[in-house]
Amino acid sequence: MGDYTAWIGREEMANDRVDAGLVARWCAALDRAAPQGGFAPQGIHWCLGLPRAATADLGADGHPRRDGSPASFLPPVALPRRMWAGSSVEFRRPLRIGEEVERRSVVKSITPKSGSAGELCFVEVAHETSGEDGPAIAEVQTLVYREAPPPGSPPAPPPAGAGRFDAGGWSAVRTLVPDAPLLFRYSALTFNSHRIHYDLPYAREEEGYRGLVVHGPLTATLLLDLARRELGEQPLARFAFRGLSPAVHGEPLHLALRTGDGGELELGAFAGDGRPVMSATARAAT
Repeated sequence: MGDYTAWIGREEMANDRVDAGLVARWCAALDRAAPQGGFAPQGIHWCLGLPRAATADLGADGHPRRDGSPASFLPPVALPRRMWAGSSVEFRRPLRIGEEVERRSVVKSITPKSGSAGELCFVEVAHETSGEDGPAIAEVQTLVYREAPPPGSPPAPPPAGAGRFDAGGWSAVRTLVPDAPLLFRYSALTFNSHRIHYDLPYAREEEGYRGLVVHGPLTATLLLDLARRELGEQPLARFAFRGLSPAVHGEPLHLALRTGDGGELELGAFAGDGRPVMSATARAAT
């Protein structure tokens, strides 16, 4: 698959600002009121310090093109399909609206694997976002690169089955239908031009999805917002999520929360037929 040793430890720095306009657009996209106390909502760090590749430097999928040059932060893995598989986030303090921030990113590990799903490559990237009041958010993201599906493969995810989401055992449940405007707005907020989120022919014909794909971090953002609705502003100290299956726009998405053993929060996102979309755990702020 290639030797990517030179990319381990590679760093990237980015500067940004927690702009009041960004916070207002974030809240508008999520149909929520403006935050109180002058602090930005949890999860908005996914809109900060973003790659600024020119349009001419994007690959066929809409992501910045990767190559073997010293300027390429991520390794040039030959596998064409990219997904954000999950993250582990530590909220050390709230970000203030108007605060200048710096994000330091480091490639932690690159792990090729081979299995029933074909060739895969997992890339872990550690991000630390700091501002005028010191470190604010530490995160480890897991990206996965995979092979293109063989011709004639069934679409992903499979068509909705006859089952139904069971809300029993969950203390809070919110159901919504992610539509095209929400996907567009989240792509705009995160400067994400991955075509699976807005280009239906590409998503179906090139990447083998059944429809437009709901961003993994958008689903995670909706789970964070469910925690806010139940626990108040700045509700979490830690949050970790793992994508299990794609959510498709225009179909019901059930968001659920409950308290588990030791006071840890368990969260999940489910399709209308009960298919698990995302699992997450969290620790409430004290």
